[in-house]
Amino acid sequence: MAHLSDRVNLISESQTIAMARKSRELKAQGVDIISLSLGEPDFSTPQVVKDAAIKAIQENFSYYTHVSGYLELREAIAKKFKRDNQLTYTPDEIVVSTGAKQSIANAVLCLINPGDEVIIPAPFWVSYLEILKLAGGVPVIIDTTIDNDFKITADQLKNHITPKTRMMMFSTPCNPTGSVYSKAELRSIADVVKGYPELYIMSDEIYEHINFVGGHESMAQFDDIKDRVVTINGVSKGFAMTGWRGGIMAAPKWIAQACDKMQGQFTSGTCSITQKAMHAAMDLPAEATYYMRDAFLKRRDLVLNLMKDIPGFKTNIPQGAFYVYPEVSALFGKSYNEYTINNATDLSMYLLDVAHVALVPGAAFGDDKYIRFSYATSEDKLTEACKRIKQAVEYLK
Repeated sequence: MAHLSDRVNLISESQTIAMARKSRELKAQGVDIISLSLGEPDFSTPQVVKDAAIKAIQENFSYYTHVSGYLELREAIAKKFKRDNQLTYTPDEIVVSTGAKQSIANAVLCLINPGDEVIIPAPFWVSYLEILKLAGGVPVIIDTTIDNDFKITADQLKNHITPKTRMMMFSTPCNPTGSVYSKAELRSIADVVKGYPELYIMSDEIYEHINFVGGHESMAQFDDIKDRVVTINGVSKGFAMTGWRGGIMAAPKWIAQACDKMQGQFTSGTCSITQKAMHAAMDLPAEATYYMRDAFLKRRDLVLNLMKDIPGFKTNIPQGAFYVYPEVSALFGKSYNEYTINNATDLSMYLLDVAHVALVPGAAFGDDKYIRFSYATSEDKLTEACKRIKQAVEYLK
């Protein structure tokens, strides 16, 4: 009889990955599915980055590297943080991992003991909660709504801190909402955090380059709490390198050393060829990826305009990333044929079956009144997807 550990039974499958799998299964059956479930840019990796990887292969850069990444890469990452974010990190404060997901897991497993409380504003990226479960941490969820652009306030944070609170995990720009915290909003959170010496912040900034409001603001910019901030970044979103699996963590040296120790027992160093590609990406000026950001902004505006005509969809204006996160509770209680919509999960399955559009229900991110719509695909597909959704929603009575 199969026997799985309690550990793996405790965690849930990623619903974004699950929806992508269902989409592929239907496509394999010949169904014309428009999949908007994965957060994956549809652009190609920049040529200069691909060239660096090809050169590394040809020059036989194919041996083990330092667990945290080879030194010159970490130096290039440190220069990028200084150039783009005005953050000062030394190479021994940086750990390169196999994707930002591993960077997050390293940090959580190194800082959280069973029973430690971790504050997570909702909506949150799906893996935060599951990684925290593996560490035995206790999630403390702060709910937000579309009316305040899904951002927590300093007062909300303060009201959820207890003697057991060890960390806060959040993203800006945010997955799944596209919300972006301003410098003033981050400063107000930092003012709360500085009063609790045992409280750390994991700031997930993987969508840094996809920001529609000007410059990106990093949590670690505030010197009075920088020694308690773990900055997560990577190359997957901003440089269209999802499959390369290149993540970055910058943190105080003692945290970086702990993560190096942890990673040394899981994967050791990231793929050496990926590291060379990352090095080329780090050397690129921020403007080199503006063409992707500008295309995403155009798509956002297209989608928001089309969603105005979809009954029961309430939207805000996301300021980064490539998601719209509409509230759909106005459709709850409605039905069509054998389908009854009680929550966003029901609606997502209905839209997959009837409209042949794959989305991710808000339950994956902490609130089943919403759905996540990724606009990281062509304008033609986005237009067709919204047309199909509108038609399917109009069937509901």
